[in-house]
Amino acid sequence: MARNLRKEISKTPRYYFFDNGVRNSLIQNFNRLALRNDVGQFWENYLMVERRKANEYAGRQANTYFWRTYDQKELDCVEERAGRLFGFEFKWQGQVRPAARQEFIAAYPDAEVATITRENFTDFLTG
Repeated sequence: MARNLRKEISKTPRYYFFDNGVRNSLIQNFNRLALRNDVGQFWENYLMVERRKANEYAGRQANTYFWRTYDQKELDCVEERAGRLFGFEFKWQGQVRPAARQEFIAAYPDAEVATITRENFTDFLTG
């Protein structure tokens, strides 16, 4: 497995909508969250876009990546700021799988990894 962040992420582009209404329109899903089968993707899109805005407003320069290994372990967001890596796993509900976190830390020992949930997302967006 590659231990080069750019190799691990370069083959897996992800696209996000700055307006979730446009996303919902394209997939024709305007249901309440409790009735949706795409809540995880909806949550990830929201957090990624709002984090980009928060970084811009705060003047934080960050390169943002999606990280996935060849054996499908992934982190939803990796920020490269001031020479350091910060990994984030977004969870609307359910268990956090530690394998991806452990592999990322093993590959990048100086990195920090956090799980972003409904309980702590405001810190992620404002901090």
